[in-house]
Amino acid sequence: MSISAAQVKELRDLTGAGMMDCKAALNETNGNMEEAVDWLRKKGISKADKKAGRTAAEGLIGVDNGVREAAVVEVNSETDFVARNAAFQEIVANVAKVALAYGTTEAVAAAKYPGSDKSVTDTIKDAVGTIGENLGFRRSAKLTVPHGAVATYVHNSVADGLGKLGVLVAIETTGNEHAANAFGRQVAMHVAATNPMALTAEQIDPAAVEREKAIFSDQARQSGKPEAIIEKMVEGRLRKFYEEVVLLKQAFVLNPDITVEKALKDAEKEIGAPAKITAYLRFALGEGIEKEESDFAAEVAAAVKK
Repeated sequence: MSISAAQVKELRDLTGAGMMDCKAALNETNGNMEEAVDWLRKKGISKADKKAGRTAAEGLIGVDNGVREAAVVEVNSETDFVARNAAFQEIVANVAKVALAYGTTEAVAAAKYPGSDKSVTDTIKDAVGTIGENLGFRRSAKLTVPHGAVATYVHNSVADGLGKLGVLVAIETTGNEHAANAFGRQVAMHVAATNPMALTAEQIDPAAVEREKAIFSDQARQSGKPEAIIEKMVEGRLRKFYEEVVLLKQAFVLNPDITVEKALKDAEKEIGAPAKITAYLRFALGEGIEKEESDFAAEVAAAVKK
């Protein structure tokens, strides 16, 4: 039978399911609205939208790498328990593979999921019904180099390429790629530990630098010293600030006696050619997501009053 647009809209309003899912449900049930609702519920499709309002701040970071390229993604779930689910881990690993081909969050979301005609977004939405929690593909990014290596590191790993924190480090060089990758992995571990603000001082937001300068100036003036001395004090404190937040200026975690910049210079002996860290990416699970705090006592009190 022919299914009208009005019927599809009505079912969509009732369940919150997508248009194509609603049309399929009506076709399967010969246009019977009540049966179509049940069909969607059995498939877990309408349930997915009911769960969509719940905060998904857990999940996994996934990385995948190829020849002189690597990608990192974040796929969220509501609980850490789901992150240990094999089906969820497979989804994150596959999304990372897609990211290696497409890179940006928008492109990955719209791309076809491996082995399926559905997009990454729709596939994850379908998984909500089977896994039983709100899930969401949050972001992805990719680094490439024309020569050299893009090293990866996953912290708190639960499976190969999957964990709570993922780092990519791009090293450009015409030297030995394996040596470059080995050193890049060390730098990735450093980035995981220190969370630098930027690769170089020039890349730091000027507003952040001015804010630090203002604080340092106020602190220095409290000493009562002349302006010329205060200016030098501010310069010294700003240098210290850069040493704390700029990757190349930071003390190298694996050898705190030298900076990352010096460690890179030393690594060139193994690499066999000049090398340059051109970029890095650090994805920490759930960063920037406001988690809902539940006050169980208040919920019980409210229920008693009803």
